[in-house]
Amino acid sequence: MGEDVDGHEVDRSGASLLVRRLAAVTGALALASAGVAHADGDPDIGAGKCKVVKFCVDVGVDDKTGGSGGQAGGSQGGSESGDSNVKCKYTKVDPKPPAEFPAWKGADPKKNDLYFYGCTDGGLDNADGFVVVPTGQQPPVAQVDPQVLAQRAADSMTLLGPDIASPRAAGKYSVGVPMWMWVTQSTTTYGPNTASASAGGVTVTATAKVSKLVWTMGDGASVTCTGPGTPYTSSEGMAQSPTCGHQYSKTSAVGQSGKFPVTATSTWTINWQGGGQAGQLTEIRQTNVQVAVGEVQVVR
Repeated sequence: MGEDVDGHEVDRSGASLLVRRLAAVTGALALASAGVAHADGDPDIGAGKCKVVKFCVDVGVDDKTGGSGGQAGGSQGGSESGDSNVKCKYTKVDPKPPAEFPAWKGADPKKNDLYFYGCTDGGLDNADGFVVVPTGQQPPVAQVDPQVLAQRAADSMTLLGPDIASPRAAGKYSVGVPMWMWVTQSTTTYGPNTASASAGGVTVTATAKVSKLVWTMGDGASVTCTGPGTPYTSSEGMAQSPTCGHQYSKTSAVGQSGKFPVTATSTWTINWQGGGQAGQLTEIRQTNVQVAVGEVQVVR
């Protein structure tokens, strides 16, 4: 147990959420004013002319089982929704801040109430903010933004850099000889990779797949491939790769350690849908390999 800014006793369970909520509110309370003021003996605010405004926000702290933890400030109510993982809540600000408080956005405090909106899953830092509601009306039902759930689903996936099959670090390659480049496909290195996230009755499903591979070859060249590449077979002889290849015109003797640094960069395109919405996210991953390229040896 401890005390809040007004000396009230506060349950320290869920302290990380409480600190984040109060920090978000407190950070919004420095308002432009005509004079420099101090609050309860606090030091000068610093640069500019400021006025400190104090008010309380009822902060509900939900545990992982959906139970209720401690509260700080007053006991004003708010609407809440979510599951045991994510909680979103509107909490009424009381007493009301003055009319010049930016969150009012020009609304008349005498005719409106101000609510603080925030979500948490104990770690996910969802967007927080203020909502103005006409006096006598209830705030809208708190809902999780489907885009937030989409990012959460994407973050739960294991999306790795390309699993380079060719060129190999142990391989020996020659100037003027076509190099075939390809990657090994799996759910974590190429896709498809699917995950879902749910909260407040909303479920979002996201599917990730590599849409593009960009190879930087270490000799100044860059090769863009829209697929995983085609594995080479001896029957192809000296043919060029039909999907993803490169041909060196100089040896790697000019590179560091006598090798070219090759980087394969994959672009993961993540399509999601749910909660009546759909969209697309992008993630970038890389894998590096050192490639030795020498002169063609001619036997006479």
